Amino acid sequence: MNRDRNQDRTPLQQERTKHPDEWQRDLNPNHLAGQNVGLASEQASEKIRDEGPKTAFHLRRRGVDFAGVDDGELKQVPVLPEGARLQQGATYVDLCAGRRQEFTATGNMIADPGHGYAPKDRVPYEIWNRLIGEEKNV
Repeated sequence: MNRDRNQDRTPLQQERTKHPDEWQRDLNPNHLAGQNVGLASEQASEKIRDEGPKTAFHLRRRGVDFAGVDDGELKQVPVLPEGARLQQGATYVDLCAGRRQEFTATGNMIADPGHGYAPKDRVPYEIWNRLIGEEKNV
């Protein structure tokens, strides 16, 4: 009975094979890379979390200047590990850049060596504003 449960389901666009089998790997070597769908992206996120906590505090210890942000706050700012894929459509800031600006990631972006990408959705907004130089006094 369970085997027939999904027989009438229409496959998602990203699940469809768009090339003949013999050419699929050549024409689409990174199938679903950067897509934020299904179990594969959840497993990748778990793997990144398991690699250990890396925060902006670690960047300060390597010499990155965070004027106006104390160590306790920097420990609340996660930094993607080298080689991790940025989430498509998510907002990030490169903490190692001379002029910090938020940007929206595309599906093919990877955390390169020498960069410190912090995801906006995991940083408290008060700290985020100070990191990008838009501190707002209320």
